[in-house]
Amino acid sequence: MAYDEPGRGGQSEPTSPAPAGGTEAVVDDPAFGAPGRDRFGVYVLWETLLLFGFGALVYLVWQQDPAVLRGSGLRALIVDVVALGLLALAAGLSLRTAGVNLAIGPVAVAAGLHFAEQSDRGLLVAVGTAAGVAAVGGLLLGLVVAVLHVPGWAAGLAGAAAVIGYIELRSAPVLVQGDFDPRGTAGQLFVGFAAITVVGGLIGATGPVRRLVGRFRPVADPAQRRGVAAGVVVTAGYVGSTVLAMLGGALVASADGAVTPAAGLDWTVLAVGAALLAGTSAFGLRGGVFGTLLTVGAVGLFLAYAEGRGWTVSRWTVGGVALAGGLVVTRLVERYGRPAPGPVVPVSPPPAPDAGSGGGWVTPRPEPAADWPPVLPTQAPGNPADPWGTRRWESNSPAWEAEGR
Repeated sequence: MAYDEPGRGGQSEPTSPAPAGGTEAVVDDPAFGAPGRDRFGVYVLWETLLLFGFGALVYLVWQQDPAVLRGSGLRALIVDVVALGLLALAAGLSLRTAGVNLAIGPVAVAAGLHFAEQSDRGLLVAVGTAAGVAAVGGLLLGLVVAVLHVPGWAAGLAGAAAVIGYIELRSAPVLVQGDFDPRGTAGQLFVGFAAITVVGGLIGATGPVRRLVGRFRPVADPAQRRGVAAGVVVTAGYVGSTVLAMLGGALVASADGAVTPAAGLDWTVLAVGAALLAGTSAFGLRGGVFGTLLTVGAVGLFLAYAEGRGWTVSRWTVGGVALAGGLVVTRLVERYGRPAPGPVVPVSPPPAPDAGSGGGWVTPRPEPAADWPPVLPTQAPGNPADPWGTRRWESNSPAWEAEGR
């Protein structure tokens, strides 16, 4: 049998065939979702290709300048990769919750400016204050998207515009006032980032978590509300992505030593492109495990290789190429990662009941009635009695009249 999709003018439309063994355990959204569990073969294949690409870039960088992969050069490369990875992780988190946060780039630049100005007050104060502001901003964005049920990209652009207005209050580069150097803890930063990325991917690959995280994904009519749980999840996604973007911006500022005021939308394009290229679907819900780690590592290696070759490559260019490739990956993920169609069980019409059994809804057809007599029956000869005559039904006088005479 096939599941029906309610909510379309009172009519039902058939969807994917139903697998055996019930629906609640395997359907992403029992009211609308396609039955079955996602196929992960496409992620295995794509992440294997990313691994080969990462290895090829390691070889090219090693051939170009081995110092990049040793000592201080390696530590600087790791810090750059982790900073970009935090932004890509922020974009991937918001994409998985089907509410992409386009304000992550401006948030990173604003956080870098704040960190540069306040880092002399201590790392905890500078980062803690920025994290609190970022969490409140992400909460406001999430509430706008969840309560009004508007597209996440539109709300993200509005948030980006507000943050860019804050950035434009400064016209000159800001030097970092503190003396924190993240290159001294590059190994710990990489291990922590890799653990968060991989463990988060593994948790997100489990059925219940994946269904919950992707519940805001639009189905049927995109303007239809997806429920309270979906609103809570997408709001949490905005909060988490904004805080991650703040951490990435602070890390970039501490590594560079100065922050130049800029809109930061190039960081948004690069981060979203890296998340899509890693295997996260632009529609939400679906994503891989090792893709983000491999993609940001490959992008960091490419930028280092381009710098060693003397190429002038902007983040806009790299982000645009990654975004274009990520859209192709989204189509592959949606085509080959969705649940496999199950066997369709043909529905045969019910057999007609036996006419002689007297049961069922079908009544036997009656036999044709005999012809009516063409004329009235022949009357007996004689004088017919007058129907209106006196006492025509009495042949003799009644007994009581005889006695009275």
